[in-house]
Amino acid sequence: MKPQSYVLGSGMTGLAAGMTSGFPIYEALEVPGGICCSYYIRPGDDRRFYSAPKDGEAYRFEVGGGHWIFGGDPLVLRFIRSLVPVKTYTRKSSVFLPDREIFIPYPIQNHLRYLGLELAAKVLDEIVEAAMTNQPISTMADWLKACFGPTLCALFFYPFHELYTAGLYKQIAPQDIYKSPVNIKLAIKGAFTEVSPVGYNVSFIYPEEGLNTLVYQMAARCNVHYCKRVMRIEVKEKILYFDDGSSVGYETLLSTLPLNKMVEMAGLSIDEQPDPATSVLVVNIGAKRGRRCPDEYWVYIPNSRAGFYRVGFYSNVDLSFLPTSFRNTRDRVSIYVEKAYPEGQKPSEREIKILCDNIIQELQEWDWIEEAEVVDPTWIDVAYTWTWPNSRWREKVLKALERYDIYQIGRYGRWAFQGITDSIRDGLMAGGALK
Repeated sequence: MKPQSYVLGSGMTGLAAGMTSGFPIYEALEVPGGICCSYYIRPGDDRRFYSAPKDGEAYRFEVGGGHWIFGGDPLVLRFIRSLVPVKTYTRKSSVFLPDREIFIPYPIQNHLRYLGLELAAKVLDEIVEAAMTNQPISTMADWLKACFGPTLCALFFYPFHELYTAGLYKQIAPQDIYKSPVNIKLAIKGAFTEVSPVGYNVSFIYPEEGLNTLVYQMAARCNVHYCKRVMRIEVKEKILYFDDGSSVGYETLLSTLPLNKMVEMAGLSIDEQPDPATSVLVVNIGAKRGRRCPDEYWVYIPNSRAGFYRVGFYSNVDLSFLPTSFRNTRDRVSIYVEKAYPEGQKPSEREIKILCDNIIQELQEWDWIEEAEVVDPTWIDVAYTWTWPNSRWREKVLKALERYDIYQIGRYGRWAFQGITDSIRDGLMAGGALK
């Protein structure tokens, strides 16, 4: 019998590939969706449920924090709408400076008037001067300084990226530049008056009943084998070995697993320093709403005692993230808090418990929340991927795997940041190409 081809991983990319190829999918966990998996927890109960309780009395969270569906190919958006009803939202985001106790609309460089006239004038002068100066750029820190000047970097960009990249921003290449658009005209205008929102995430969609509904609709159209974690790949003989002791031969693999993990499992030797990644601890919180709780959908934070860099407010996006009985009173809030670590350096359970307590305390001091009713941390081992300046590691690894009929697809598979729509498109195209 001719060996079967398979998809590895049932996140958005893997499910899309499974739909168009018809290949069976091997998934390490007991549910599909990867970091885009929604789940529910009742107040006073630490059990996770992957479908909404019938009485609706539970907070809804996501494993990887808020995953909103930004932009994307119109055909992919049409594909999503063919599976689930969605709502459209307009971004509400800001930067919070705890030491000044002020919120500045995102992106900060387009709203300098919130800093006061004197500081805004200084920052503007530095932005203009930086634009006129040909500065050498090798690292993300170099790029930030060349775009925003030393004052705004010291105030926000450097401390934020120190937290966001777990200290890597001084070493890694510039990346995801589109996330912080630089427009001198808008910066000047924003120093005096309102400006129109800009950026890749000005508007977004989200399934009416949660991201799980999209995941399950896609999974229902696939052949997913759950609790099948790949531990080793014998690339010459084309055999997958699983943690349950079983194995299977394959013809071709479409893999969404992180590129660095695939290199290890395949036992390949690459003569290049591996590009780095960061892990993220996502702390999901259901709590009584504080008097100063922001109305934003997410807030960027350049410094915090507990070391988190972003707080997102699920229930500000949509009240369906709250238990049913609190959707009218709106005196509860569903939150996610993100803290980055060097890849794989997961804190101990005791350290995580202390960190969660510290996060709760800090949010309470800011009066964003009162009593916490649910606190549920999740660990994302490979959360953000980065590259070293002039690195060829990614290129070499992809080519090495392709020699053994292993094709990496998706955000982590190809080691490149992208949103949900791009991930789905990758899967649909790859699956269709190999069908």
